[in-house]
Amino acid sequence: MSTRQFARRAVGAALLATAALGATFAAHAAGPQAKSVPGYYRMMLGDFEVTAISDGTVALPVDKLLTNVKPGQVDRALAKQFLKAPVETSVNGYLVNTGAKLVLIDTGASGLFGPTLGKLAANLKAAGYAAEQVDEVYITHLHPDHVGGLMVDGKMAFPNAVIRADKHDADYWLSEENMKKAPKEAQGFFQGAQASLNPYVAAGKFKAFDGNTDLVPGIKAVATRGHTPGHAVYAIESKGEKLVLWGDLMHVAAVQFPNPAVTIAFDVDSKAAAAQRRKAYADAAKGGYIVGSAHLSFPGLGRLRAEGSGYVFVPVNYSQPAK
Repeated sequence: MSTRQFARRAVGAALLATAALGATFAAHAAGPQAKSVPGYYRMMLGDFEVTAISDGTVALPVDKLLTNVKPGQVDRALAKQFLKAPVETSVNGYLVNTGAKLVLIDTGASGLFGPTLGKLAANLKAAGYAAEQVDEVYITHLHPDHVGGLMVDGKMAFPNAVIRADKHDADYWLSEENMKKAPKEAQGFFQGAQASLNPYVAAGKFKAFDGNTDLVPGIKAVATRGHTPGHAVYAIESKGEKLVLWGDLMHVAAVQFPNPAVTIAFDVDSKAAAAQRRKAYADAAKGGYIVGSAHLSFPGLGRLRAEGSGYVFVPVNYSQPAK
């Protein structure tokens, strides 16, 4: 075989191989697309391990839910963040491992808030923990997207845990009398709270607190009443580092960070809720500590910086665990 013939055959073989490789890539590209779903995010806070756990997302018509706003204000604020209503809104819980206690703060919705939520139990397991390991569950307030995960398939999801919440919230939402007096459209909130918490009450596993209360070393409840009668946030501190978990102190970042006065229809006392939000924002910006919130985009962890009459949220820098 001449050198020229060999070269021609080599080029021909290379072209056939390239065509076959291209066909392989094309076949792969034509395959089904995979969906990215956040499950958990872990960070260290001093000696404490904090794991943000996603319960999923839900589309909220925030343009209809937000109150104390001017015409067009919500749409303009959303557009600045490349968003529009309805906004796909995260529902987050947070697991704190102090080394001595495993504490879950808020439990997601389970089946109480539609089919796109209820993923917290599976994501807790994916994060390496079993529900039976949880020692204590702290609830910011008794709305269904925070307490629903206490029950899964009619059973207590955290059979070995003590459940804690402010007594003002428990007294309000667990009251049959209050439910009967509430507007019909609001009665589902009472029903969800009662179905989720009453089994723990009956089993002697619910322990209410009243206002600012030290719960376990390094974790303290702080009263922030307004969104609900007993809404509480949880301050977590270890080795000089601080995290405050806000629950529903705020809902829509694009709107309520630049304008903390904006409220939401879910507030029991909107004026008090707005006052608590302004106070929390100012303290977080001054203190420079990390905050977490149930409805900030997952994992919902970051810091605040004051800017003009409002604030800017700065998400935590992504960090990959050393191990």
